[in-house]
Amino acid sequence: MIIDIVARESVKSSQNVLLSDLLGALSYALDLTEGQPAGHCIRATYIAQAIGRRLGLPDLQLWELYYMVMLKDLGCSSNAARICELYLSDDISFKQNFKTLGTSLPKILGFVVSHTGRKSPLGERLKAIVNILKNGGEIVDELIETRCHRGAEIAAALRFPRAVCEGIHALDERWNGEGRPERRAGTAIPLYARIALLSQVVDVFHSAAGPQAALDEIEARTGHWFDPHIANVFAEIATEPSFWDELRRDDLAQRVVGMEPPGSLIRVDDKYLDEIAQAFAQVIDSKSPFTSGHSERVAIYAEITAQQLGYSEADCRWLKRAALLHDIGKLGVSNSILDKNGKLDDEEWIAMRSHADLSEKILARVPIFSEMARIGGAHHEKLDGRGYPRGLKGDEIDERTRIVSVADVFDALTADRPYRAAMSVEKALSIMWAEVGSAFDGRCLAALERAITQTEIGFPRVA
Repeated sequence: MIIDIVARESVKSSQNVLLSDLLGALSYALDLTEGQPAGHCIRATYIAQAIGRRLGLPDLQLWELYYMVMLKDLGCSSNAARICELYLSDDISFKQNFKTLGTSLPKILGFVVSHTGRKSPLGERLKAIVNILKNGGEIVDELIETRCHRGAEIAAALRFPRAVCEGIHALDERWNGEGRPERRAGTAIPLYARIALLSQVVDVFHSAAGPQAALDEIEARTGHWFDPHIANVFAEIATEPSFWDELRRDDLAQRVVGMEPPGSLIRVDDKYLDEIAQAFAQVIDSKSPFTSGHSERVAIYAEITAQQLGYSEADCRWLKRAALLHDIGKLGVSNSILDKNGKLDDEEWIAMRSHADLSEKILARVPIFSEMARIGGAHHEKLDGRGYPRGLKGDEIDERTRIVSVADVFDALTADRPYRAAMSVEKALSIMWAEVGSAFDGRCLAALERAITQTEIGFPRVA
């Protein structure tokens, strides 16, 4: 195993964090990008653990299953932009509505036709529909392969063992061999993936329409989507009223944190916290081709700016984590808005602005990230009160947030965007200096400028 597991009793220091608490909270960000009600990954984990225990899995396998299901959607942001491009649609609502269709081919085809390019000119819409109907199989292969590969890759970066990564990679395989990405069949599909697929479908239909809808869907898909044995085990569990009662509890998230199999706890030290922040930054930046690497660059700029301002090594490290995660709320914004080549309308602008509030709410779920949540929520505030979401001004915006704001805008200006090419460093700094005192803190901007002249970083050079 490639991660250090220690006994639960040995972790008592306030410097240690429960991994289940940390990743359980961050899983809410994954729910956003899939368009699922908050807590989907947590509920799917609860369902999967109930199945695993009924199957008599040993603690180590239960532990692997626990994290495989909790993190099953790590790769889902990576196909968002492509969905928007192919279907000319809002990727989040498209994913959300598509999951509740069932398996009826006429319904699926009808959905694709009715949801493709609804706001696009007729000619573009018809062209997109023809392309999907003609190349549907290849399109689905591409979208799922991208998601599965990326999810497994990020899980490995989080130090999870091969069984967890393979389960995430095989999430969309089906019992009858007609799934993706490798068209595995029967018991050739990893056990964790078979349990996870059923568990997520149960939650999707239960959340949308209640227990009976979930049971009907499982019955309809057993034998071609689902392993019949696992489906039968779930059917037994579903006869217990307490199962559904637990699934609806307001404190289910806290209860799932406590369900992590005993004797299997990862020590989350500073190095691992850094790696978790970097991994979720990859999830965030995978959402759009125009934000590729954005969170990591903002983190570097924030760190070197803090160094110039005399921050301690520990404070620079903390600020770097905050910068890596400042945009996590963008997972809840459609790529039809993030990647729009043109001015946002009023409704789109409201949705775009919501990402700061979402960032704060997600990070606030993690006790050790609670202070970082303020940066996530306030990095678009301006000194004169014209920022969002709260219109904070002056001393209401602390210096750490000001540092991240300067780093964030600097990177946005010096990177390509859908509506313009990257600016030169000189032009970006000139624009930002013009707004010192109104938008930006001059001390922070001066520190960033000093840092980038002293640091060997490859910046775009635009004539």
